[in-house]
Amino acid sequence: MLTILGFVMIAAFLVLIMMKKMSPMAALVLIPALFCVLVGQGAHLGDYVLKGIGDLAPTAAMLMFAIIYFGVMIDVGLFDPIVRGILKFCKADPVRVVVGTALLAAIVSLDGDGSTTFMITVSALYPLYKRLKMSLVVMTGVAATANGVMNTLPWGGPTARAATALKLDAGDIFVPMIPALAVGLVAVFALAYVLGRRERKRLGVLTLDDTLGDTRPVTGTVPEKEAEQVLVGAGTGATGGTPAGTRRTTGGAGTGADDAPAAGSGDQADEDDGLQVLDPQRATLRPKLYWFNAALTLALLTLLIMQTLPIPVLFLIGAALALTVNFPHMKDQKARVAAHAENVLNVSGMVFAAAVFTGVLTGTGMVEHMARWLVSGVPDALGPHMGIVTGVLSIPLTYFMSNDGFYFGIVPILAEAGAAHGVAPIEIARASLVGQALHMSSPLVPAVYVLVGMAKVEFGDHTKFTVKWAALTSLVVLCAGVLFGII
Repeated sequence: MLTILGFVMIAAFLVLIMMKKMSPMAALVLIPALFCVLVGQGAHLGDYVLKGIGDLAPTAAMLMFAIIYFGVMIDVGLFDPIVRGILKFCKADPVRVVVGTALLAAIVSLDGDGSTTFMITVSALYPLYKRLKMSLVVMTGVAATANGVMNTLPWGGPTARAATALKLDAGDIFVPMIPALAVGLVAVFALAYVLGRRERKRLGVLTLDDTLGDTRPVTGTVPEKEAEQVLVGAGTGATGGTPAGTRRTTGGAGTGADDAPAAGSGDQADEDDGLQVLDPQRATLRPKLYWFNAALTLALLTLLIMQTLPIPVLFLIGAALALTVNFPHMKDQKARVAAHAENVLNVSGMVFAAAVFTGVLTGTGMVEHMARWLVSGVPDALGPHMGIVTGVLSIPLTYFMSNDGFYFGIVPILAEAGAAHGVAPIEIARASLVGQALHMSSPLVPAVYVLVGMAKVEFGDHTKFTVKWAALTSLVVLCAGVLFGII
């Protein structure tokens, strides 16, 4: 019964948020509370919720101070050179913009933290997507999938968990998987290219003009060498029609990237506040402190990778230093915190709401029953192929479960089943990494709320668009691992 109710609860949650019948925060709280009562454990709801909040509190603290830290770094101009480089590569070609999204997300993912990746990627590219009227779910989908593949780095979390759960060396798990993961990353770039082509078909060929005032439509094809780039400034956009400084050729009337909502969709779609993020004249710029901020960020990421201190503590100290040095006056510090308060509240609220969902799912025993049912359903004939079975199961299980629940609760069971058929634990560990491309879009991953929140994309829209592509990427990694003899 717990198995059935567990699957029904997850299905009800996904259906309601994708159909936009409930907000993600409300669904994360009310649906598990209802099912906790249905399984006859309503009296323990408070205990389950408090346990879930306790488990996720460090994550919420990390996200809160990370948003403030990187928000300040964006305000003071630390990432402006990166943005200029991406814009120079992207020009105003939707194909290059989407491929650039995958490239930037993959590079920034080297720090091993999804929240950092999404904050930098969205802050750099959101103004360009808005300016060119490109679909924002394309940006969130590509960024999440690229980060998911890169999340398998030993310091990213999953590999370390697999190594700990099975008492193996993280290097022995990760290094042989590099060829398969590289193929997965190539698949992400191929996906970005395809989605970019669809966006180009929908929008036509675009350019950004130095004049920032020529909105005349251009017929024919604009030579690439004429597509000069400018840093998007405050007040240069328009609330309707073709953005100022953007010239558009006559393009196809396609339906958009796989029916993705256009950039103008959503409750806040017509707001142009995002265009001000990269204003080269903004008052918060601190060019004289550029190298201090760069050194502080590099030191912070180095300490994060070395795990010198808990991540929440590192970001707390980093945020305090960044605010104090860049904005020594109390009034300015309060203004910067207030400027990022909306993102902090939205993300931390989602994390604590997710704590209700995970607390009930785990506390009632539904997760354990669901996992054991899936494992017991594996036919004996597939025993010698438990590596492949683990890879396939990792795709849905890491989506519906936290990484801790999967790697410490399910992977040891799969390893035991594999060992009975002569499959080495190391093979099970490698196969367990396959589902990470999809995992990063799970409603149980706090970082995804940073992504959709900053991009002003509905979580349901992101889910409908991304799940199929991320699952396909995971299958590509699995197939590559089998072909290379890794799994």
